[in-house]
Order: sequence, then structure tokens, then C-alpha cells
Amino acid sequence: MTKAAQLIRITYIALLILALVAPLLGLYPVFLMKLLCFAIFAAAFNLLLGFTGLLSFGHAAFFGSAAYVTGWFIKAQNFTPELGILAGVIAAGLIGLVVGMVAIRRQGIYFAMITMALAQIVYFVGLQAPFTGGEDGLQGVPRGALLGLLPLTSDTTMYYLVVAVFVACFLTISRIVHSPFGQVLKMIRENEPRAISLGYQVDRYKLLAFVLSAALTGLAGALKTVVMGFATLSDVHWSMSGEVILMTLLGGVGTFFGPVLGAGIVISLQNLLADKVGSWVTVIIGVIFVLCVLTFRKGIVGELQAYLERRRRTAAAPDA
Repeated sequence: MTKAAQLIRITYIALLILALVAPLLGLYPVFLMKLLCFAIFAAAFNLLLGFTGLLSFGHAAFFGSAAYVTGWFIKAQNFTPELGILAGVIAAGLIGLVVGMVAIRRQGIYFAMITMALAQIVYFVGLQAPFTGGEDGLQGVPRGALLGLLPLTSDTTMYYLVVAVFVACFLTISRIVHSPFGQVLKMIRENEPRAISLGYQVDRYKLLAFVLSAALTGLAGALKTVVMGFATLSDVHWSMSGEVILMTLLGGVGTFFGPVLGAGIVISLQNLLADKVGSWVTVIIGVIFVLCVLTFRKGIVGELQAYLERRRRTAAAPDA
């Protein structure tokens, strides 16, 4: 194992330990849970953009639809939280399948615009459908008890469940990327004509990546509904798609930890500045984003990795 790999592994272990002891340090569990939900969202989006090369402007459709479906099943149908979350993930995956089958026929900006247009349809369904609560949203979603045995009313108990789900999602995405399937996705991102010439059915790989990203995004939205106890139109609004793009680009596209860091920065800024500057928080985050793009073109983690790689090459040059 190289020194860089050892450093990454040590960093991940340290962050996991920090996450486990965070409630003991006095950090607000609800804020941390919201951050982790959006970290899952950003990591799922990065699976599509960073490792497949497909830019979607409509991921809010999967996030918000799963939030609504989960909230409705738990509140109206008395589902346990795990079944409600599962229903949300399935709904997001099915919507992702439909959107993906239409969108993957196009590339570049046309792909992005189609995903955005179809996401707006989902938004209007959320606005007009009777079970969503319209502009008021779906309020008062109970957390219930996990498997009917473990009550989730305690923020601490709920927090550790969210941490477990986040770790499972992170490991799942890592396994997908390092699998033969993930290597084909990278090849499609780097040189799609080359992948086609080698006999790969590119559209099938892109569709599967799209559905996987949509389902994991749905998991983030479903989990957020259980944590916060509500689902609103903001979950399915186009601005939510913009936020996840911001998180991913800020942290580093195509990196594992970059989207997580980007989500942490954006959610932290929103939490710290919302009460102080009101709606200006969006402008401030936008300015920070522009500065970071101009300064760190590969994102924070991407630039850090590039710097470490340059140092490694410089250190190895005299030996060569």
C-alpha cells in the first residue's frame, strides 16, 4: 500500500471516529443528520457526473419524489421507517429509469436540459397531487420505530442510524466504482467512441449508472424526510439540483470524499448564515463557489490530490 493510500485510509478512519463521537462533543445531531443526508445526495450525484460524465440538472426529482413517497407511506399508511424508506428508494429508481431511458439518447447540454425538463414535471406533480400537501408540503411525518422494535424518537438514536446508512452508501459507491462495471463507466467518461468500438453497449451502462444514482439519491431524500419529519416543494425544486451540483464541483468531481466535503461546506454555510443574512446566503455561497472554481478548478479535494501527486513525482524524480 502506498503512503497516499495509507493516508487516505487513516483519514477515513479518523473521520468515522469523529462522526461516532460527535454527539458527545456537543454537536447538534439534527444538523449533522441533515449534513449526512446531503452528503449521500452529493455522492450519488457524483457517481453519475464524476465517474460516468453525465451532467444531470434534474436530480431534485429523485430526491424530492422519494421524500414525498416515504413521508406519505409512513404517515398515511403507517409503514415502519425502513419500509417507507424502501418505498421512496424504489419510487426514485423507477422515475430514474423512465427519465434515463429518455435522456441517455442525447449528450452534453441536451442531456442536461432533458433531465431538467422532466424534473419540472415531477415538481408540478408535487405541487398539484393531493397527497403531497401542495405548497404546505407533507408535515408531521413520524419517525416511528426501526423494524417495529427500536424507537427513533431520540435524536441520538436516529443519528447513529443515519451514520450507518451513510457509511453503507459510501462503501457501496466505492465498490461500484472499483468494480469492472465502474471501470467501464470511467472509460465511457474518458472516451465513449472507444468504448463503443470495443463492443460495450454504452447506453445500457449509462442507463444503469443513471438508475443507481437516482436510487441512492432517493435514499438521501427518504432519509431526510424521516429525520426532519416533513417533505416540501423545495425538495423537488430545480434549485435543489443546483445545490447538489455546487456541492460536487466545490468538493471535487470524480473524487470520493469531495462531494461529502462540498455538502458539509454548503450545509454549514446555510446553517450559519441563514439567520444572519437571510436570502443573501445564496449570493454568498455563489460568490464562494465562483472563487473556488477560479482558484481550485478540480475542487478542493481534487486540487489536494493533484498537489500530493506532484509532490510524489518530484520526490521520485531524483531516484529515477
